Amino acid sequence: MNDDLPALKADQLPVPDTDQLGRTLELQHPPRILLLYGSNRPTSFSRLLTEEAARLLQHLGAETRIFDPSGLPMPDDAPDTHPKVQQLREWMQWSEGQVWCSPERHGAMTGVFKSQIDWVPLALGAVRPTQGKTLAVMQVCGGSQSFNVVNQLRVLGRWMRMVCIPNQSSVPKAFLEFEGGRMKPSAYYDRVVDVMEELMKFTLLLREQSDYLVDRYSERRESAQALSARVNQRSI
Repeated sequence: MNDDLPALKADQLPVPDTDQLGRTLELQHPPRILLLYGSNRPTSFSRLLTEEAARLLQHLGAETRIFDPSGLPMPDDAPDTHPKVQQLREWMQWSEGQVWCSPERHGAMTGVFKSQIDWVPLALGAVRPTQGKTLAVMQVCGGSQSFNVVNQLRVLGRWMRMVCIPNQSSVPKAFLEFEGGRMKPSAYYDRVVDVMEELMKFTLLLREQSDYLVDRYSERRESAQALSARVNQRSI
């Protein structure tokens, strides 16, 4: 594994210690992390950064899936039975945490990235595909460092009822930070390591408690009223 992470000082990145989190975890399967990126370019630095993040997460013990947005139709321009849409929605439900990474284009996230989120409703049947999942946000910049995209991704993540971790990554002049498809050692790489380590810890801490943490009074009240109306109806 160390050979696959040449920029990492592996002895300084141990697998998260669940005892240090203060609780014994019941779920024994590896944390399930879905990674999304926002460019279909042949040389996509958001994809390369996402792949680096996936390698780090695997080193930390996660199971990862990277969604390829190529071929995903524009929202509402195809039925939701489209194979790419179905794959995206299934992987959303499979995940316990997510990494979102988009280039900055015209001061904002790309349409490629936003389209992926726009295909995911707040509810699929009775299941909320993103609620309570952890989220880490990253961006790549073609020029000087900016935080426009990570700030937008945080707003988007909150709207999708996700738990966005405190740390984040913004890589300026991304074309200088990669060589041969791999991210070079740098303070920016170290920040990516920090973000993935933090995501793993938060995911391990919250994944068994997410249903309880996002259980809401207003939704319980609405459900109780619906149940009362059904039980008290005069005829069926």
